[in-house]
Amino acid sequence: MEPIQNILPAIVDEKTTVLIIGSMPGKQSLEKQQYYGNPRNHFWSIIGELLAVEIPENYSEKIALLRSHKIGLWDSIESCERKGSLDATIKNEIPNDFQALFKKYPQIKLVLFNGGKSFDVFKKHVGLDVLENRAYGKMPSTSPIPGKNIKSFDEKVEAWRIMLNYL
Repeated sequence: MEPIQNILPAIVDEKTTVLIIGSMPGKQSLEKQQYYGNPRNHFWSIIGELLAVEIPENYSEKIALLRSHKIGLWDSIESCERKGSLDATIKNEIPNDFQALFKKYPQIKLVLFNGGKSFDVFKKHVGLDVLENRAYGKMPSTSPIPGKNIKSFDEKVEAWRIMLNYL
């Protein structure tokens, strides 16, 4: 297994109230240098459904859409070893610096973990204490890879709907 560096920066600013934390971008996302770059991933479709908007094709417009709705993105893992793009094969992960992020952006009110791996890595390496008085939740993964707790698209949308209370 080869070491992989997460090259995607945190998409967070002074207006961000909801932070969505993934685990580690898949191969396609890293190659494109885009969050949720695999067209089969449900992330952008779920966001479009929740915000009742058309998701633009252009990546920088997608990010502008998230920012305009106070939604931020980052990953729990800065680097790791992984075979392919599966979270299940992630080993030797090093977390991103959430202490610094939350110190710089104290206005974040809700943290949503995109799938079990992002939550498990965060809990193990960062600790839930850093979330202080923020609400948080472990959400069904938007990954196109069927997992053991697979939910339908509509079930995922319903679960992710919680974010609307914080926008």
